[in-house]
Amino acid sequence: MSKWILMPDSFKGTMSSLEVCQRMREALLRHVPDAEVISIPVADGGEGSVDAFLTAMGGHRVEVSCTGPDFQKITGFYGLLADEYTAVIEMAAAAGRPLMEGKLCAAGATTYGVGELILAAIRDGAKRIILGLGGSATNDGGCGCAAALGVRFLDGTGEEYIPVGGTLDRLYHIDMSQRSPLLDGVEIVAMCDVDNPLCGPSGASAVFGPQKGADPEMVTILDRNLRHLSEVIRQDLGREIANISGTGAAGGMGAGVMAFLDSRLQMGIEIVLDTVNFDDLLPGTTAVLTGEGRIDGQSLRGKVVIGIAHRARRAGVPVVAVVGDVVPGAEGAYQEGVTAIVSTNRRAVPWEVARETAREDLDAALEDLFRLYEAFHGGSGQRSVTRRNEKEVFLS
Repeated sequence: MSKWILMPDSFKGTMSSLEVCQRMREALLRHVPDAEVISIPVADGGEGSVDAFLTAMGGHRVEVSCTGPDFQKITGFYGLLADEYTAVIEMAAAAGRPLMEGKLCAAGATTYGVGELILAAIRDGAKRIILGLGGSATNDGGCGCAAALGVRFLDGTGEEYIPVGGTLDRLYHIDMSQRSPLLDGVEIVAMCDVDNPLCGPSGASAVFGPQKGADPEMVTILDRNLRHLSEVIRQDLGREIANISGTGAAGGMGAGVMAFLDSRLQMGIEIVLDTVNFDDLLPGTTAVLTGEGRIDGQSLRGKVVIGIAHRARRAGVPVVAVVGDVVPGAEGAYQEGVTAIVSTNRRAVPWEVARETAREDLDAALEDLFRLYEAFHGGSGQRSVTRRNEKEVFLS
């Protein structure tokens, strides 16, 4: 009996990692009906991360009343994993762009609700929090989150306020003395899949601000304000964070979790691999199937496919990446441990057209892949399987 690990990322704009996993499993079992299948849909820190972790590890989803990015009350959520001490939080659940539909305002949006979710998870028994930085509508450097956790932000007159992207220039002093003691002894790890610094031409405001409704003039203001925040952090907290890789993630939330929560930034795929004990699953594995919507030079910088390939290579396990677009530079993946890249694109059409048949194209590519495997392992590649061993291992 062969053993397969299915560990895809989402195909952005078309399919979640959960759906891709399911389609991979169905195709595999049609051709290898006695396979042991370990399904681990990958969370990247954005929308869907909680559900992906709960599917892979077990646990339950908890709904919480919290503050949305526009300071209005909403129902947010987090996931408490089966170990009952690890919580997974998507900052997008309280500060995501979809929550500001039609009224994006990077200068006025807050992460306050993210801090409320963190407090709720800790009160629920969490001692380790995985915080996904992705899909945010905010540019406040994580100040709103910190304010919900007891950090005080004072302007030049000594007045306390909750800074947002457009008011960070008022900040004069940061007081950590009333930070919630509930944070003591809690490990917070932030999933961060970008390496942007806090400020500058590749910083949070310049790169991500336009996605959040900021025009060029506002981008300049937001960037200047985040730089001011970094200077106050250096002055009051003794930390230099402006140029650290990843601090520009999620509107500067990367900087905020480091400065205010003593969190560390880690590539999302590394957190997932550690959480599911991926290295322990590899012995005896026939192959790992992974994938994403597009593989290019950016994918080589610690993204899902390459993170998986590095570890699988150490164990001598082949890795097949099933992807949508294959862009020049993707061939570098072979040097990183990827055995083969299989494209789902069957026609040369724009993405707007290809997305309409993304599911059918994925199914067809998987069919070809497993027919080839079957042919090389004693099958004809032509038989129709009517009976399956539906053995599937979801980690729990």
